[in-house]
Amino acid sequence: MHSVDLFALQQRYTEQGILLCFNGPLSSSLIEEIGKALRNHMESQAIAPSSAMDVFGVYIEITQNIRHYFQTRAWPEAVATVVIARDPAGHYLVSAGNRVRTEDGRALLRRLAELAPLDKAALRARYKEQMRAPRAEVASGAGLGLIDMARKASAPLRGQLQELADGSAFFSLGVSI
Repeated sequence: MHSVDLFALQQRYTEQGILLCFNGPLSSSLIEEIGKALRNHMESQAIAPSSAMDVFGVYIEITQNIRHYFQTRAWPEAVATVVIARDPAGHYLVSAGNRVRTEDGRALLRRLAELAPLDKAALRARYKEQMRAPRAEVASGAGLGLIDMARKASAPLRGQLQELADGSAFFSLGVSI
């Protein structure tokens, strides 16, 4: 029988400020339940309502994007890793990762690089521009939601792509709030 050292795992989570972690298939009901747990935690910590809403909004955006990606690509199940942590400075970090087509991951990294140098005013202008664009011109996925997350973030969004032997890749996104 394989055993997991839960004490070591708990210590590592504590050292890294991890408040919530999930690894596995993401269903809409699971996204909702994890969201409730996140909301309850933030309420118990007396987090400013605007910050709590930003963290919750980013969590929902990321997890819904993962589900949508898998549904539009007809992958067997939406398997992902989602982590909510708090750094020593008090910022929340919402991170998630999932398998993607390598070209899709590279396109996401390019979008992140385009958004990284923009300040809050430029991000707001980009958001408004994207809202006004005709629906056909707006790329499906990683559009408004990505810009909105960048607007809520306290630092540029961080993406990482690890290419895998089977031709796919694992894309990770981190948002600090």
